[in-house]
Amino acid sequence: MRILAVDPGEVRVGLALSDETGTLASPLATIAAGPDAALRVEAAARESGAATVVVGLPRRLDGSEGAEAAAARSLAAGIEARGMEVVLWDERMTSRIAERTLAAGGRRRPRDRREREARRAAVDAAAAAVLLQSYLDRR
Repeated sequence: MRILAVDPGEVRVGLALSDETGTLASPLATIAAGPDAALRVEAAARESGAATVVVGLPRRLDGSEGAEAAAARSLAAGIEARGMEVVLWDERMTSRIAERTLAAGGRRRPRDRREREARRAAVDAAAAAVLLQSYLDRR
């Protein structure tokens, strides 16, 4: 059974998918954030055969929640309303880990706007994979 992870953001939503055994996470894609993001997440989950969607819950380092967490909870509720099983999972530091992983992998600094956007999308999808791997490891 596959699991889809969602790293919500204001501009983009990163997606990652587990393998069929639920052992390994891989970056999948990014989608645009917005009012129809829950619909697009649900479509991605069904298309990939995922029965569960893990939504990253952005908490502050002290564990408190802000506006970003409220937006993530709203996205999770929208996905759940479409009949998907949803799990909220702490996503603290996932973007930092993803950025460092991409840098360690030899990805050079972007030079123009197009490259910067591609890099940001790669970071968002990689952050979703970090989030999902954390969830898988904990199970």
